[in-house]
Amino acid sequence: MNQDYIKADNWSIIEEGFDINQVKSSESLFSIGNGAMGQRANFEESYSGPTFQGSYIAGVYYPDKTRVGWWKNGYPEYFAKVLNAPNWIGINVEINGEALDLFKCKKVEDFRRELNMKEGWLSRSFKATLQNSTKVKVESKRFLSLDFDEVGAIQYQVTPLNGDAQINFSPYLDNGITNEDTNWDDKFWDVLSVDHKENQAFILSRTMKTHFYVCVAMQSQISINGEVLKEEKKVQKSDKSVEFQYQNKVYKGDTITLAKFGGYVTDRNHDKKDLVSAAKETLNKVSKLGFDSLLKLQREAWSRIWEMADITISGDVKAQQGIRFNIFQLNQTYLGKDARLNIGPKGFTGEKYGGSTYWDTEAYCIPFYLATKNQNVARNLLAYRYHQLDKAIENAQKLGFKNGAALYPMVTMNGEECHNEWEITFEEIHRNGAIAFAIYNYHRFTSDYSYIPEKGLEVLIGIARFWHQRATFSKAKSRYVILGVTGPNEYENNVNNNFYTNYIAKWCLNYAVENIEIVEAEYPSDHSRIMNRVNLSKAELEQWKDVADNMYFPYSEEYGVYLQQDGFLDKELITVANLDKSQRPINQKWSWDRILRSPYIKQADTLQGFYFFEDDFTVEELERHFDFYEPFTVHESSLSPCVHSIQAAKLGRMDQAYTFYLRTSRLDLDDYNHEVHEGLHITSMAGTWMSIVEGFGGMRVKNNILEFSPKIPKQWEGYSFKINFRNQILKVNVGQNDTHFELDGTLAIEIKVNDKLVSIQPNGLVTV
Repeated sequence: MNQDYIKADNWSIIEEGFDINQVKSSESLFSIGNGAMGQRANFEESYSGPTFQGSYIAGVYYPDKTRVGWWKNGYPEYFAKVLNAPNWIGINVEINGEALDLFKCKKVEDFRRELNMKEGWLSRSFKATLQNSTKVKVESKRFLSLDFDEVGAIQYQVTPLNGDAQINFSPYLDNGITNEDTNWDDKFWDVLSVDHKENQAFILSRTMKTHFYVCVAMQSQISINGEVLKEEKKVQKSDKSVEFQYQNKVYKGDTITLAKFGGYVTDRNHDKKDLVSAAKETLNKVSKLGFDSLLKLQREAWSRIWEMADITISGDVKAQQGIRFNIFQLNQTYLGKDARLNIGPKGFTGEKYGGSTYWDTEAYCIPFYLATKNQNVARNLLAYRYHQLDKAIENAQKLGFKNGAALYPMVTMNGEECHNEWEITFEEIHRNGAIAFAIYNYHRFTSDYSYIPEKGLEVLIGIARFWHQRATFSKAKSRYVILGVTGPNEYENNVNNNFYTNYIAKWCLNYAVENIEIVEAEYPSDHSRIMNRVNLSKAELEQWKDVADNMYFPYSEEYGVYLQQDGFLDKELITVANLDKSQRPINQKWSWDRILRSPYIKQADTLQGFYFFEDDFTVEELERHFDFYEPFTVHESSLSPCVHSIQAAKLGRMDQAYTFYLRTSRLDLDDYNHEVHEGLHITSMAGTWMSIVEGFGGMRVKNNILEFSPKIPKQWEGYSFKINFRNQILKVNVGQNDTHFELDGTLAIEIKVNDKLVSIQPNGLVTV
């Protein structure tokens, strides 16, 4: 834990007291989004102190030319960057001739910021004494609408406290924005027009290179003590911005309110010729509803989400706050409405990782969306990769692979690889395995096999061809080996025979063969269509089987464990417990050379294999590997604590499982990794959900049956969650002494609880 200023609360993230050193962190933590757009919690009024300004539009990006010291064949030409979008939230506030700026105020009192996760809004209130000695009370509330996902709303109020005041509000649109992170300081936006009419304004822009057309728009209205003012405004316009200027005398104790609606309309959803008219139509709809009615719809929309997705925890407010924060941010980032979109590791909260798609989606996010949405949402995430299969084949071709071998990118916006670190781009090839595993996971959970003959099998064949060609036969070992890779533990590069990579390669080959046989037998027309397209022979299938059957796995007889990679035992095996705390985190304190020579593990690597393929190993084997590898794990990846929490719970080590749970659930709230100012760790938040449902709840699907082995931390009185399992809702309520299962559905189901079959009738309740 590296910060502790967020107040514990069941439903809200709360900050009390203004500290300029917390501004950037809070801009991340209080971020808001609606799946189509999002923004950091920047102040509406001007702020001249250190800040990270950020508003983002889903699917809109820029190909920032790769910047490296020297080029390598196959290197990605660009690193995709989520673009800082034109600013619509801005409001310049002038009070008695002085700009309101918390960085410059003489005094700031009673500062309070709240992100209400139950209802989906962000508020801020404070009293400020300006340098001119005017004292005012300020209250603001804003949200991004779930029902009208192209628009957001702001209510901004100022009350003079120590005398009458001249208060000028200047809401604006600004396209003169830049990214915090760029390779060459390129210009990302080309402004095409700046227009206004009555109380609405529009800036039409186009991204450079990618040519996304975006219209940012706003509409504003002024009132005093609830009475709408009709007076004229001034308009200030430049080639990149437009500002409405309202000048008003406000008596002491009266409240002046600016209601502002704004947002983005893009050619991803409209014809580019119609963007301004589409923006006008949207503004007219929401302004007719008004701020309060739109907020009411927001509360109702979030209530529907929480009805299914909520996890309750009794007796531990910080744990409760942590899981809800994670679930809230996941839903702010991706709601499954648009199959063209995916889940970036930072979501809408920052620019690191480019806002692109990683293997995190398949490995961590799909289980969350499978269980808390309907199966079509997860199916859309699978289809996202299917539609990029041709690009994956191109990516592999650039590296010398052939015959339809597919290497899915580590980082992508459109299917092309766009990561700018060679050890990731070329070597972290295990990502292919996660994409195949997600198809398996989807079928296992939903029993919907139709996706595989329709789309999934072609993906599996492309991935299998890659693994077949990537493996080489070692005469010395009489086994197939995979050389020069980076596993999930990115603190090791260019290693040979990473256990996880080799194991998932073997699994992918076998799984592809298995499904080819099933589709041939049960879906002959699909089989013929696919075989005609991919030109797959029986001889090639036999070669896949040979590679899978003879894959090499490094193993230590001394320790009785599979080795993370060849040569792991040659390292100086000093555990993390014996590492000076002043040296942590090592990724910020050590040279990369020193990290690579150390035994320290960034995240679950060998243990990631034991998580995915749990049924292939005994509990005793898991315990032996957990005890060997966890002491060397520094957990400096956001993806690390959740897997370890799940496995500690399976081993019955509940104190350790609880510690890992707190770390994953409060990773950002408590800034464990010293980096929350850069944005939140969105994709790893799905791992928090997994820690409770799969870890403490012990949920698995085995042999077509839903299984549970419930456990509970001693710190909790109870916890509950819901699972949408094959279109029936199962509520699980775990207490210290028993567990209740309640079925909301039309068909009886059988589940296993602690290895015993239990039957639950429709709308029935069973206690175990």
